[in-house]
Amino acid sequence: MKAGCVILACTLLAGASWGSKAGQSLKPPCRSGFSQNFYTVIVPREVLRGQSILRVRFDDCQHNREVGFVSSDPNFSVRPDGTVYAEQEVANLSEPVQFMLTALGLHDPRIWETTVKLAPAGHPHPLPLTKLGIEEMFSRVWESQPRVIKFPRKHQRSSSVNGLRRQKRDWVIPPINVPENSRGPFPHMLVRIRSDQDKDVGIRYSITGAGADQPPSGIYNIDPISGNMFVTQPLDREERASFHLRAHAVDMNGNQVENPIDLYIYVIDMNDNRPEFQNQVYNGSVAEGSKPGSSVMQVTASDSDDSTTANGMVRYRILSQTPHSPIPNMFTINSETGDIVTVAAGLDREKVSQYTIIVQATDMEGNLNFGLSNTATALISITDINDNPPELTVRTFSGEVPENKVNVVVTNLTVVDRDQPHSPNWNAVYRIVSGDPSGHFTVRTNPITNEGMLTVIKPVDFELNRAFMLTVVVSNQAHLASGIQSSLQSTAGVTISVQDVNEPPVFPVNPKLIRFEEGVPAGTTLTVFAAQDPDHFIHQTVRYSKLSDPANWLKINRTNGQITTMAMLDRESMYVRDNVYEATFLAFDNGKSGSPQASGTGTLQIYLIDVNDNAPVLVPQEAQVCQRARLNSKVNLTATDADADPNVGPFGFELPTFPASIRRNWTITRLNGDYAQLRLKISYLEAGVYTIPVIVSDSGNPPLSNRSMIRMKVCPCDDNGDCSATGAVAAAGLGTGAIICILICIIILLSLVLLFVVWMKRREKERQAKPLLIDPEDDVRDNILKYDEEGGGEEDQDYDLSQLQQPDSLDHIINKPSGVRRVDERPVIPESQFPVRPSLPHPGDIGDFINDGLRAADNDPTAPPYDSLLVFDYEGSGSTAGSVSSLNSTSSGDQDYDYLNDWGPRFKKLADLYGGGEDD
Repeated sequence: MKAGCVILACTLLAGASWGSKAGQSLKPPCRSGFSQNFYTVIVPREVLRGQSILRVRFDDCQHNREVGFVSSDPNFSVRPDGTVYAEQEVANLSEPVQFMLTALGLHDPRIWETTVKLAPAGHPHPLPLTKLGIEEMFSRVWESQPRVIKFPRKHQRSSSVNGLRRQKRDWVIPPINVPENSRGPFPHMLVRIRSDQDKDVGIRYSITGAGADQPPSGIYNIDPISGNMFVTQPLDREERASFHLRAHAVDMNGNQVENPIDLYIYVIDMNDNRPEFQNQVYNGSVAEGSKPGSSVMQVTASDSDDSTTANGMVRYRILSQTPHSPIPNMFTINSETGDIVTVAAGLDREKVSQYTIIVQATDMEGNLNFGLSNTATALISITDINDNPPELTVRTFSGEVPENKVNVVVTNLTVVDRDQPHSPNWNAVYRIVSGDPSGHFTVRTNPITNEGMLTVIKPVDFELNRAFMLTVVVSNQAHLASGIQSSLQSTAGVTISVQDVNEPPVFPVNPKLIRFEEGVPAGTTLTVFAAQDPDHFIHQTVRYSKLSDPANWLKINRTNGQITTMAMLDRESMYVRDNVYEATFLAFDNGKSGSPQASGTGTLQIYLIDVNDNAPVLVPQEAQVCQRARLNSKVNLTATDADADPNVGPFGFELPTFPASIRRNWTITRLNGDYAQLRLKISYLEAGVYTIPVIVSDSGNPPLSNRSMIRMKVCPCDDNGDCSATGAVAAAGLGTGAIICILICIIILLSLVLLFVVWMKRREKERQAKPLLIDPEDDVRDNILKYDEEGGGEEDQDYDLSQLQQPDSLDHIINKPSGVRRVDERPVIPESQFPVRPSLPHPGDIGDFINDGLRAADNDPTAPPYDSLLVFDYEGSGSTAGSVSSLNSTSSGDQDYDYLNDWGPRFKKLADLYGGGEDD
């Protein structure tokens, strides 16, 4: 058992009204059952028979009122309207009485229960939580159980409740109440189940249901012979609050003797669970200066015990408050809801920004002697309101600033504000209310320090104002809270001294625009472009120089700023834009003590008035027409003039009188002020290129004329008026003879190219016909290395000399490509051609080399034999090649030397010696 269990009665007067609380417009959904799970009533010690004690309310959500009530205590009964009354006189009620009320529906198999506890007036309850008191309470609950439960015998008719007739059981089995956390001893007998037939036949009793033969099994059991029902272990209401068992009676053969009866076991709640807060730390806030009764926050604790009894009824109270300023009890808590509210005024964030509250939750309706408690911490933050206006630290500030400087901080205005830093209640806003009518200054707020940075935003002039006297007012970004007055220290004066600096000379008119006609000669004075020194209190000399003059037309007098031309001004120059020429000049003083020279720039704009100094020209300069007038034989001409109005169009167009062929063959017509049309006057003109002079005049005063030469190409045209290809050639001015010459030149050029190609191919063929004796890939002379050592001749060489012998197959000879390149130099004299001997058998690759050399020697009679023949020295013994002495053998055998006749004239002598054996 977690803790002692005590039932604390709450007074319930008989005949109390039932219903919803005032102000609740929405009713919860209907739920069948008693309005309370536990009723506690204080009654007199002497209760008379028939005396009404209390009235329980039951709602079946159907409003048919077909419900009957049964009491588990025979001394008390229940009327159909829920009124509990004494069935008989109860004299001297000295101890509390507790029993169950059961509601039974006529057509509903469900049952509902509630507990009623009658406490005699003046009885000291609850019992003290001593071991003796707890055991006494458990024993009272055990002893209040019915001792014997019998099986019903038969069904009978009885009067119905509220005049309605219904079938009623013989009697109702009262529920069995078992306290939780009982210490035993176990098993503990609850009731005895008995059948009236146990005298006639042998009866066996059993129970079924959750807690007996179903999980959690083994909590309840029954003696099959005596019918005594036991509980075997302590119960926990928070784990399971009720059990529904069914009792059975059978004979020795297992035949059912009685109909099963339902047993309802209710676990009586004991105060064994402490209240548990949802959070160990709660955070809340309330604005400073709040009135008493202002809501702060809510803390909530829950108790696992029965909330309808005092065991689960939690009450709250504040144990401590830290700090105690301004009073120890600044807050209170609603004991039932856990709402924390302020009690007194005087919350000031600037003094106390946070309170720590220890809240205690106690069950048993807050009874500190018998209830179980738990604690939690509530942190209450005091939120800031703007109840402290900003205050400037001094009443007068001062600073200085150079003239003509902007974005310079003159001075910092320091301020103090006790409200929450970096909040609207703390952020300072500065305003200049007087002393700066021209708006030279502004005050910006430093977001970190909250200082006011007095800054120059418009240049100040020492010659106009040597000092400023400003009045600055500071306030908060947020409005002051109601009832808070602005402080006098929110206003301060600022004295600003202006420092004189050397200012650059200033051109009074900048840029300066003058007007002149173009074409003014060099040395003409245009204007005086002079600057003024703004430093009136110091006399300085101003000098001038040229800074920018794109066309180099101007010069300026260094002393007085007089502008003179150095060249003729031309409006049509590339440096003139929209008739305006710009030049920039520099004016600088000689400075003063401690200050460098200062300079200023000025721009002179010269508007050039146009004069008629450009003759018009015609475009295009070249054109093409057809040689027949009925086709495309006209060209449109456009006149252009670099001058401007009125020295341009309308233009006049005419053809010269000389030569006479111009006006005889051509005619020109003005289309409008800028365009004219030149066309062929005669019906046919021979193709060719003609140069036609056209005189064009502008409208200037006096006008200017220009003789433009138009190069006209006349060509034959097709039916569409387009010049044909041959016609284009003819129009280019080439006669028949010229065309023939061009064709002959092309043919000669092609012939030269063809001869060069033939010569190159022949040269390549000759180079291939006289190949080298030795293929560079087969030349092994570069690969023979000499070593200064002596050995055993051929026996020391890792060579396969069998390749020098005649091979068995001649395929490699037959398939060998013709032509062997020589290694020695080719002779320059003409070569004699000899018939090539047929290929002969030869010993392998070395034989191929010898055979190719012989073939080259046959075709080159000028080359000595030793150029191709190699001498191989033989040293040592045991060579597989044998001895060359065999060449001197006199035995010819069957050897045929007739093939020597085919080896050419060099081998004729040898052929005569060996070839004709029979003739000899």
